[in-house]
Amino acid sequence: MPDLDHGSRSALDRRGPARHQLPAVDEAGLAAARHADRLVAALHVAGNDRWTAYFEPMPDRLRDDEPRGLRQVALRARAAYGPKDSIRDVVPREVTEPFLDSIDRLLKQLARRDTGAA
Repeated sequence: MPDLDHGSRSALDRRGPARHQLPAVDEAGLAAARHADRLVAALHVAGNDRWTAYFEPMPDRLRDDEPRGLRQVALRARAAYGPKDSIRDVVPREVTEPFLDSIDRLLKQLARRDTGAA
């Protein structure tokens, strides 16, 4: 095990700042989680087990994951809006579009963080 007292950085340090140190990213993730909760509830009402299984883990991940995990879950959410197989075919626009907008805002905040923009 490396000696961390002599200037080497731990794996945690290399990942970047903690989520709570990035308020814009944190707020965007929390907003997306609230919309994901609504989407999952609508999927339960629709009785669509396939999409429910796909989306069910997302609200908690959007609330809790660090930036790297947030990007992964956001890209997974974005992939559900495909041209041939889309969540839009199962759930009303009143639910899908606010979620998509919140995911896009999250991805934008993550991109700003990566480029060092304010």
